[in-house]
Amino acid sequence: MAGEWRQCTIGDLCDAGAAELQTGPFGSQLHAHDYVDEGVAVVPTEAIRDRRIDHSVLPKISATKAKELIRHRLRPGDILFARRGVQATGHVGCVREAEDGFICGTGAIRLRVNEHHNDISADFVSHVLADPASVDWFKFHAIGATMPNLNEGIIRSFAFALPPLPEQRAIAHILGTLDDKIEVNRRMNETLEAMTRALFKSWFVDFDPVRAKAEGRDPGLPKPLADLFPDSFEDLELGEIPGGWRVGNVGEFATLSRDGINPGDSPDETFDHFSIPAFDEGRSPKSELGSTIKSNKFFVPPDAVLLSKLNPRIPRIWLPVVRDNYRAICSTEFLVTLPRIGISREFLYSFLSNAAFVDVFETLVTGTSGSHQRVKPEGLLAMDVVIPVEPVIHQFAKVMRPLLVRVDRARDESTALAALRDSLLPKLISGEIRIKDATHMVRKAT
Repeated sequence: MAGEWRQCTIGDLCDAGAAELQTGPFGSQLHAHDYVDEGVAVVPTEAIRDRRIDHSVLPKISATKAKELIRHRLRPGDILFARRGVQATGHVGCVREAEDGFICGTGAIRLRVNEHHNDISADFVSHVLADPASVDWFKFHAIGATMPNLNEGIIRSFAFALPPLPEQRAIAHILGTLDDKIEVNRRMNETLEAMTRALFKSWFVDFDPVRAKAEGRDPGLPKPLADLFPDSFEDLELGEIPGGWRVGNVGEFATLSRDGINPGDSPDETFDHFSIPAFDEGRSPKSELGSTIKSNKFFVPPDAVLLSKLNPRIPRIWLPVVRDNYRAICSTEFLVTLPRIGISREFLYSFLSNAAFVDVFETLVTGTSGSHQRVKPEGLLAMDVVIPVEPVIHQFAKVMRPLLVRVDRARDESTALAALRDSLLPKLISGEIRIKDATHMVRKAT
């Protein structure tokens, strides 16, 4: 099979008219004042990840401004390279129907396969480019140490093996089946986590059960649970809060752990490394030898919740699963928060995840550079909060715990599926595994 494949580069495809590259608009074409609350989405670097476009981090511009950038409009089948930044360089995203008409951001390069060429599958090319070995190749060839960058010349020089079109499609289908299941898990987790945020907001931000009881309405909860909520409010310095609850600060229900380690002192030991790139790539820690980890880290206790203090405009709140057979560590860019006695881990995680907290947390940053803004730990602990009575916190944890367990299980399954996907591509290309055997493996896994 492998003998029928031909070697080519992205540049060869472009020279043959089978594909074209285009860098996103210059910074002079897109300014901060061009962004609006509603309009046409722009795809920035941080939205490009794992062959998809993350809709949660898409800024928008007006329709009028989008018309000025019409040559940068995206269409299904386009492949976007994240071209700058230590964490993003080399990653690609595939434009699907949901992103039709979006605008390529200034930090991206678009690869468009010519739909009139009948021997190239954009889907297959996107899988090749998303292969971890390919991502590593682009990171290695990126220009610049502090802020690595890709350019069209580097992308053009990327070489890969190209099979006949039927095999391209078959391989893309096999790998796409795994991607589809991973996407189903991702969407389910988004729904489950949205449910947890909505319930937290209802109980602890909007005080819906208390408000209903105060107005003589049914709070819609089982009576034993409804009885835990008061039926009146008090006016305090933070405004109207449920009777019997109190105003305090985050430090009254959470502490910060700063226990650290230099993994390099244990070069042969395997660590479960919770890093910001690992969070962005799917919230699965990376198993790494101490010899490969070049800076000090914090230990991650089993009851910890991780909160990124770096650039809080991009919320990164992690409920880590700490496994017995690993030593769990995390980047020092995370605040390792621990619930105090009487406070559940589920409550702490939901508190740190809710939009009202994120809005205030973002105002605590120090530093003027957009890429290096951080929140000081003492700023988090000093934040004013409304503290509910413990029985309500305990009941909230009972409701949340099974939902978050499902999230963890789906994430573990997706990690295993991604590992299978990443192992299949080089084996399919080399002929080590035949298409029918790979199909059987995928069916068994899904």
